[in-house]
Amino acid sequence: MKKRTKNIILLVAIVQIILIVGFLALPTVVQAIPGRYRVALQERSPFLSGITEGVIEQVAPVATALPAPNQAASAPKIDISESIGLAATAVPTVKPTAVPTAAPETTAEAQTVTKTDPPTPTPIPPTATPPPLPARVVLSGMGVIKQTFNNCGPANLTQVLNYYDYETTQEQLASYLKPNSEDRNVSAWQIADYVNEQTPFSAIARSAGTFDMVKRFVAAGYPVVIEKGYELPQSGWWGHYLTVFGYDDDLGEMISQDSYLGPWDASGRTDKYEDIDKLWQQFNYTFYVVYPPENEAEVITLLGDVMADDMTMWNRVADLAIREQEEDPNNAFAWFNLGTAKTRLGGLTGNQQYYQEGAAAYDKAFELGLPPRMLWYQFQPYLAYLKTDRYDDVIALANATLETQGGRNVEETYWYKGHALAALGDIFGAKTAYQAALGVNKNFYPAQTSLDWINSLGN
Repeated sequence: MKKRTKNIILLVAIVQIILIVGFLALPTVVQAIPGRYRVALQERSPFLSGITEGVIEQVAPVATALPAPNQAASAPKIDISESIGLAATAVPTVKPTAVPTAAPETTAEAQTVTKTDPPTPTPIPPTATPPPLPARVVLSGMGVIKQTFNNCGPANLTQVLNYYDYETTQEQLASYLKPNSEDRNVSAWQIADYVNEQTPFSAIARSAGTFDMVKRFVAAGYPVVIEKGYELPQSGWWGHYLTVFGYDDDLGEMISQDSYLGPWDASGRTDKYEDIDKLWQQFNYTFYVVYPPENEAEVITLLGDVMADDMTMWNRVADLAIREQEEDPNNAFAWFNLGTAKTRLGGLTGNQQYYQEGAAAYDKAFELGLPPRMLWYQFQPYLAYLKTDRYDDVIALANATLETQGGRNVEETYWYKGHALAALGDIFGAKTAYQAALGVNKNFYPAQTSLDWINSLGN
């Protein structure tokens, strides 16, 4: 065989090897593309973005749902229906310690509440009937911030702080809340902690919110930021924040600022109550409110006795989730919310029964099917499975989340995976996971605490 022929054959073989290696490596390479670049391409060239996303979908498709836990079959069988009474009666309720005050008086007519004329609360007994709400309220002075990539958390907080004449930008807030621009989530509780520790204002984050409560806050002059699901035609389900600053009962609409969709003239967008309700449920009706610290007592009153106390609030979440399951047994989000309530009650009481019930509820939710990005935003399933010694399920769910580029930018995923690895005796793996969590968000202090603990084992 001639040398030239041999060289051609060798070259063809090398090219084939390169192509094979390239195709094998392509999913990993594609998944490593930062999300902000994909979004930037979509904004600048929808045509090229469509081609790119089509290729990505072929070589690295996002799962349609999170996997059902493998250890569910061997877990203790818990009849959730038998535990309904436990959620409602087993935990003693605690009255809030703050002195309650009434919501400001309003008329039945439509009104506009201005930020320069704050309401003056009038003390009344906590059992007094609140005054009727006006049919329409729109807060004046609520501007809109167009979020940068994946920045709805800082953008919405900026809108609220600017409303209170506190000058800041979403970039300033993001530098602390999510120093890694690829970080996919800032929880309502993280935001509230930031406000309480880093600004002259106070904030509280709660779940089990209601439209009536949101309207009372707005009528009293406080915008409310809600966390909700978000369906995009091209990319599916995500989490999102909305700043609610008005409502109209005659039209059945909430008025909000959407940092992603606009409009950008500060007029606000409108959504029907029923549309908001469906998407708000997907985040357990979670919300937060920012307020001047001197208004603490009024905020406690607007929350109400049930919402102001952790025990009673999570009992309420459980009862609400159970009612929603009765209406629709196949509502995966209702089952997920029940799991969260039970797990939170377990954390508050130390009662192992709550964790077992929480894990059982989560099993049902995963069996029914949840969006693949669900654990980018809500993490209590990890805790429920950790507390019931289901470490393999924690790792499996974490790995499923980490298979996507976005999922690899959620610090809590690594943190909980580290706990499971540590429980299984993999100290090196746990240390690596905690370091990865800090790599995503250097300000995520729970991971630093866990890493310090791991390092102390060698001393």
